[in-house]
Amino acid sequence: MSKHASWRKVYDSHTHLNDEPFYDDVPAFIARADHYGVTEMNIVGSNRQLNDRAIALGHRYPNLHPIVGWHPEDLATFNVTEEAHLKAQLTDPTVVGGGEIGLDYFNDQHSPHDQQWALFEKQLQWARDLQLPVSIHCRDALADTYAILKNAHLAEFGGVMHSFNGSPEWAEKFMGLGMAISFSGVVSFKNATDVHAAAIATPLDRMMVETDAPYLTPKPYRGKQNEPAFTKFVVDAIAELKGVDAERVAYHTYHNAVQLFLKDGGHDEQD
Repeated sequence: MSKHASWRKVYDSHTHLNDEPFYDDVPAFIARADHYGVTEMNIVGSNRQLNDRAIALGHRYPNLHPIVGWHPEDLATFNVTEEAHLKAQLTDPTVVGGGEIGLDYFNDQHSPHDQQWALFEKQLQWARDLQLPVSIHCRDALADTYAILKNAHLAEFGGVMHSFNGSPEWAEKFMGLGMAISFSGVVSFKNATDVHAAAIATPLDRMMVETDAPYLTPKPYRGKQNEPAFTKFVVDAIAELKGVDAERVAYHTYHNAVQLFLKDGGHDEQD
């Protein structure tokens, strides 16, 4: 029998229990996640309120791991005061990464590209200084995101492309920089052919899974509000695409996230 045969712990590498749909009922969502084997979660911020909440949850629940940063869509509210607060937050002992940070060209009328680049580069430098891995948001900006990451000395601190939605060729380029590739519920969507191909091409030892809840709900619950429990269905979708056991996908993606964010090999008797 394979060592993966009874393995079903899952790590949701990017979720938002700090957001409005969840924040007043976090214990219930943790319990539902646990029912599906989702035992660890990164709680990702993007602005002052969501960063504060992520850290508060990290102090309250040992399996919720805060990641804090300033999202490009929130650029208009970033100022000297917020910068000082965020830099202090990044040193909180519960914080496991910087994010979500990156570039977003989809709805950018209030976020000029040059200002996005400056904020992105600044946060990458902080991550390098603090040796924190980064969770990268990239929407309609693959080439510029790649160019900035290429100069960021990523080998020193590492990171993951969150909710990857590019082609296998782009996945290969980002992995060439040392990045992990994380797949969300999009990988279960029927017409997401580029993402399907990227998941097939990404080795399990470079892959993570996530929900990005409350967004991007996977099948069979597409159309409903997403939640961390549904990471289980992301694992299932990848397993089907790659033609491997779901337990094998869960095993590798769990350990990849533990190694990057919790600074631990995460190996136990299953090995």
